[in-house]
Amino acid sequence: MEPVRAILLPGSVLPAQPAYGALIDALGPEVQAAAKDLELYAGDAPPPGWSLDTEIEGVLREADARGWDTFHLVGYSGGGSAALAFTAKHGGRLLSLALLEPAWAGSWDWSPAHAQLWKQYDRLDTLPPQEFMPAFMRLGVKPDVVLPPPPPGPPPPWMAKRPGGIRAFVETFKSYDLDRSPLAAFTRPVLFILGGLSNPDDYADNAERLTRVFPDFRLEVFPQRHHFDPPHRMEPGRVAELLREHWERAEGRAA
Repeated sequence: MEPVRAILLPGSVLPAQPAYGALIDALGPEVQAAAKDLELYAGDAPPPGWSLDTEIEGVLREADARGWDTFHLVGYSGGGSAALAFTAKHGGRLLSLALLEPAWAGSWDWSPAHAQLWKQYDRLDTLPPQEFMPAFMRLGVKPDVVLPPPPPGPPPPWMAKRPGGIRAFVETFKSYDLDRSPLAAFTRPVLFILGGLSNPDDYADNAERLTRVFPDFRLEVFPQRHHFDPPHRMEPGRVAELLREHWERAEGRAA
């Protein structure tokens, strides 16, 4: 029996290995899990003309280099948005899709509160660097959530790229055309994992809208988690169990 093949895309802050290391350990050796860094951070600044299509091309290169004609795709936050864009353009390569709180899920049917939230994201651009990340994190959670302080010591070198990368995501979300029609035609299983303490005007609204798009959609809520202590890092065993079940059902249908 062939091992399960999966590509995992991280969000706009942590690199792929620290983002997914605990989850990959929990998945075990029977899963070939490729934690792939975003193309956005391949250099010191976002590549010229970068968009979600750049991330799509990176996933295709990763899969082709591994000889994977089909595979499962997992994406968190900005990586979840890239995974949705990949599904819209290359859904035939996927056995399943798992979305871990995608940062953006198309621009249709937003609630008024969701639209207002993105005006607040726009205003982040006016902040000085030392205020940018705290303000960005605050928008991702419910108002009463206490965010953890930064870890002691100097920030890791890769952190310097993150404000520019987050801004690049916000800008491409304004103009990217995520086509709903191929998503509605994607009949493979879709799993959406949501933190109950994340900002509901963003992530819960994305989940609600996607329930009306994907024919085979399952929502799993972790009530005590939020976007910055996400389930795949804080409860990797349970997420691994959900993913194995999700993939087993998808591969059974494919067979």
